[in-house]
Amino acid sequence: MSDEGEGQDLRNTVKRLEATVAALETRLASLEAREPPRPVLAPAVSTAVPPVAAPEQRDLEAHVGTYWLSRLGIVALIIGIAYLITYHFGELGVLARVGAGYLLSAGLGAFGLWLARRHELFGRIVFGGGLALAYFVTYALHFIPAVRVIDSEVLALVLLAGFVVAIVTIAHRMQSETVAGIALFLGLHTGMLSDITAFTLLSTTLLAAGALFFLVRNRWVIVPMSSLVAVYSTHVVWAVRTGHMAPGAPEDDRLLLSLGFLALYFLLFSVALLVRPRDLPVRASLAFTLLNWAGLTSLGAYEVSQEQDSRLFTFLLIVALAHGAGAAVARLQRSPVGLTHAYLALTAVTLALAMPARYDDVALVAAWTVTGLVAGLAARSVESPVLRGVGVLILYVALGACEWETPGRLTLLTGLVVAFVLVERGGTVRVAGLPEAQTPFTAICAVGAGLSLVALVGARMPDGLVTLGWVIAAFLLFGVGFAVRERWYRLAALAVLGLALGRLVLVDVAKLPPDQRVLTFILLGVMLLLVSYTYTRLRDRRG
Repeated sequence: MSDEGEGQDLRNTVKRLEATVAALETRLASLEAREPPRPVLAPAVSTAVPPVAAPEQRDLEAHVGTYWLSRLGIVALIIGIAYLITYHFGELGVLARVGAGYLLSAGLGAFGLWLARRHELFGRIVFGGGLALAYFVTYALHFIPAVRVIDSEVLALVLLAGFVVAIVTIAHRMQSETVAGIALFLGLHTGMLSDITAFTLLSTTLLAAGALFFLVRNRWVIVPMSSLVAVYSTHVVWAVRTGHMAPGAPEDDRLLLSLGFLALYFLLFSVALLVRPRDLPVRASLAFTLLNWAGLTSLGAYEVSQEQDSRLFTFLLIVALAHGAGAAVARLQRSPVGLTHAYLALTAVTLALAMPARYDDVALVAAWTVTGLVAGLAARSVESPVLRGVGVLILYVALGACEWETPGRLTLLTGLVVAFVLVERGGTVRVAGLPEAQTPFTAICAVGAGLSLVALVGARMPDGLVTLGWVIAAFLLFGVGFAVRERWYRLAALAVLGLALGRLVLVDVAKLPPDQRVLTFILLGVMLLLVSYTYTRLRDRRG
């Protein structure tokens, strides 16, 4: 009976398992019916990536033919027509002069617009030439005597100003730097074909102001930079032709007129540059600053030196102050750091250039030393490594001038040693919030201090003890290096010591008298031992 009971239990268990399996199969089938069909993946098709074509190299011949020849051609054409107007339009009547000039301009401009439909760049070059020719016709109506129609200078300038505004408006609407550049450049150049007077400079100033609009508004660089060069070039011609500088006026009035124009140029280009300095490339900003400084400084110094030598120092001092103000404005405008550094460096350079106009001999070297010292020390506070480099360069100029046989040379050399060390210390001492100087700066200052010290000690030594003087200078350099804990002074001392030993072996051993030979070798040995002992103590302390 027990076996039958166990068999019944087994059968019941099997039935329950079968029922469970059937329920699971039913559940699985229902889940599979609810699942969305899986997409059938198509076999991947390998696609070959075409190789990247190498950048096409510029064809020099095509570039010269399309770019430069077109510009040179329009320049030659406009100059030729300008000469035609100057030499032959005076034979025509008043209406014929005006009508023929503007008719030529309109025809050339219309031809350029027609060409621009197929060849945009070439057509715009011709169109810009038409605008420039129209400007010259307007200029000639008063400023060229043979073609003069308008007697009023004020009216002539108003017409020129209106035409400059028209050129700027047209080029700005076309967004064409080519049209602006061709029209303004040729306008500046054709104005130089006549006698250059004060009114010629006023007209070039108007054109420069138009070019600076593009610098401020569109941030175009080539047009205003070419205008800067053209404006100062026009002034060069005007300054050389002294008879055309306000004829009949006193010399002081002519000088003030010339300097007034130079100040106006400088102010125009500086303001345009500093309005939005962060929008310009750094290289373009630096080029503007350097060219503007060079034009103002060279032309102004030339004219002041021709008229009043005693005012050259004052003029250069004013130029230096103007560039210092430019550095302050650049910093307030948060301009690129390089632009601020350039203004500061030009301030120091201009001050150094001003010193020979006031001082000479000992006073000149002292003035250069003070200028370099102040520039080098101020560089750390304004965080300008460029100004620091200029300061050190001025100190080297003073050192070179000290080599001349001037009275007070020893005092000057002592001051230079101190100046080099102070500038180096001022640039390398760690100050919270200020950047540390780089190694080359320290090395250059150490070399300058070493050369000054060698010259100083050598000037006090007798002729036969030059080598001993070098050894003493090296010993003093070691002392400075150990005192300020700067290895570059010690390396400079080692270099001087090496030169002294070479001279001692090659020259002095054979030529020195016995007494000087004894003194040189004894002092050399003592100093070498002292230096070596100092190195030994330092090594033991570190160990």
